[in-house]
Amino acid sequence: MPPADARFQALLRPRLNDEEMESLPRLTDELARTLIDRIDRAPLFAHAYALLGNLTYGGYGPADVLDFAHRHGLAGACIHLLDGEERSLGRMSDDRLGDFAGRARRLGLSIHLEISTTLRADVDEVVRIAGVLGVQHIRVYSRFEGTLSEVMTLIEQDLRRLAALADEHDLHFSFEQHEELRSTEVAELLRRVSHPRLHAMFDFGNMINACERPMDALSSLAPHILQAHLKGVDVLPEGDGYGHRGVLQGSPEDDLPGARMLFELLMLGEDKPQVIALALEQENLYYAPAFRHAGEGEDPFIPYRDLSTTGIPAGWTRDELLAAEPGWADHQVAYVKDLLTSLRDIAVSQLDTTNSMAGAR
Repeated sequence: MPPADARFQALLRPRLNDEEMESLPRLTDELARTLIDRIDRAPLFAHAYALLGNLTYGGYGPADVLDFAHRHGLAGACIHLLDGEERSLGRMSDDRLGDFAGRARRLGLSIHLEISTTLRADVDEVVRIAGVLGVQHIRVYSRFEGTLSEVMTLIEQDLRRLAALADEHDLHFSFEQHEELRSTEVAELLRRVSHPRLHAMFDFGNMINACERPMDALSSLAPHILQAHLKGVDVLPEGDGYGHRGVLQGSPEDDLPGARMLFELLMLGEDKPQVIALALEQENLYYAPAFRHAGEGEDPFIPYRDLSTTGIPAGWTRDELLAAEPGWADHQVAYVKDLLTSLRDIAVSQLDTTNSMAGAR
């Protein structure tokens, strides 16, 4: 068997470019001990998007997302207010919301809420529902249209309001880089507002549509990342930009350096883990076009974008999609847990080798 360090680097190397491979860390004893601790505490969350077809076209509701998380031994669930249509959290009475929160507590699960806007009315409603549920963490992103400078100004204004709401209601907001903004731009916004309750949501694939490389995006956002969406992505060249198609994470079609990104997220934070939710957002068959382009200039026009969704794909029937989707979600849980187990086994091997050598002396 190769030395632990060689196995470690081999596991993290796939899908990296030459420069990124040169910067791979060496597996020291200190790193191995930290990695074991971080893996043992890895906050894996279910994500409702992995079951979106059944939530939209079938009979699933938010309680089914909780059951999925509990069945797989996860720490919690990230759920959008609209997931489940008429059964969604956004349409529940306060009594039903209370029942849902009680179910989550009995199952030992944390709930994180998500909305796809920073507009006042939508934010006020999610804050109200968070209060009923006893939730502290909310994901947001903006969908403004205009030049980049105009959009950045609007988002900054909204972020300052979110900061005030966070203080008032004991909340944390995570702003996601969502295909049209680059991670450098999200980091700049968070630096401008500079508030301890405002953070970044790092998505594994959304930087592709903003014409960024995954590792560059992660590096730019690293100081701000509180939550992450894990998924697989097939990168699609589109002119001087890139779209992406959702694929099974870790499959041959997955173009992302997922193992390296997961490792880097686990290692964020000095004395304790920085990332509190690694949400398993399998998005098989999802498509998003290029939003940013290599030759766009310094202040490009950002078009309006609608909510992300995955319809019934061409060649699929509704029943076929509903039957296949839970298996895709199961696949991601198994893949990520296997990856974490492999990383942990390598770290343990590193320490065992060191201890054996010390004993031999």
